Amino acid sequence: MTHQPSTTSFDRSIKLRDQSPESATKVSEIKARLRGAGLRPTVQRLALSRLLFGNGDRHVSAEALHAEAREAGLTMSLSTVYNTLNQFAGAGLLREIAVQGPRTYFHTRTSPHHHFMDEATGRMFDAADGSVEFTRLPAPPEGMEIVGCDVIIRIRPKRG
Repeated sequence: MTHQPSTTSFDRSIKLRDQSPESATKVSEIKARLRGAGLRPTVQRLALSRLLFGNGDRHVSAEALHAEAREAGLTMSLSTVYNTLNQFAGAGLLREIAVQGPRTYFHTRTSPHHHFMDEATGRMFDAADGSVEFTRLPAPPEGMEIVGCDVIIRIRPKRG
């Protein structure tokens, strides 16, 4: 019996095996980026990387990325998406933004900056760089140091 390589929905929708020079460059760049962060470039990580990093800076929840992956024809569980996002954040490829309770967003822009969050839609977007200023932060508890300060400015449509 001969073994026939199977094609997965990852190959068809994300075209990881596309032979065009542009696609090959993008895939090799993604692989290099993952390896540089200490992550093995698995099929799932490559597919999610193309979705995450292929459209510029963006904020995404695991649920939204999972829905996007399904729309693209990818077959993976929500837990795989969560695990991948957490691995990417742990490796410094994404910035994790905990908003409220279990609600977490991941941002492809990892540099320090602040955010607006529309409470009506759940949409998150960046505040302009340099638009938030602090004159003083509280002293950290003994034996601790401040490593950053994230501001989430909650907004909603004006009433009346």
